[in-house]
Amino acid sequence: MPFPSNYFQTAMAALYIVDQIFEKQDYTPQPLPKGEYESCRFESCQFQESDLKNIRFTDCVFKDCNLSMAKLAGVTFRDVVFEDCKLMGLHFDVCNDLLFSVSFTRCMADLCSFYRRKMKKTRFENCSLKECDFSEADLSQSVFVDCNLENAVFENTHLEKADLRTAFNYRIDPEKNHLKKARVSIQGLPGLLEKYDLSVEN
Repeated sequence: MPFPSNYFQTAMAALYIVDQIFEKQDYTPQPLPKGEYESCRFESCQFQESDLKNIRFTDCVFKDCNLSMAKLAGVTFRDVVFEDCKLMGLHFDVCNDLLFSVSFTRCMADLCSFYRRKMKKTRFENCSLKECDFSEADLSQSVFVDCNLENAVFENTHLEKADLRTAFNYRIDPEKNHLKKARVSIQGLPGLLEKYDLSVEN
């Protein structure tokens, strides 16, 4: 079957950008050009409510960026780091499943959805994760360091061998989630036993 006449033109038009630094760019009036970004760094950039659909990010770092309410349908995040970012209301559940790998440090990520997201060994450090939806997500072996999980939703979530020792404000029903060998502190026990109306004392 012959290729369509515009096939090579279309293929060549796709952007491939590597080892670039983008600083203080505002992508709200004009979205980031579609394409693949590898080993790029975005610093103090504005993406709020921006359309990032189907863009591929590989080995990229977002530092001090605002991506709140950005559109993430089909976005590829492979080995992507978010540091000091505002990520309110993001739907990571609609990202590309292939090789999804992210980490979060000092991020404001309230109201995000990780529904059914496979994200083993993900690291969350000093993050606000209030009212996030982790339903049916695979967070096994993930680490939550000093994270606020107030009103986060855990329903049939895989948390095997997850480290929740310094996480706080979480409410996780052991009967509705997978917690085998998860690591918790005594301070976190009330969040696991809330339904039983027990009083945990030191």
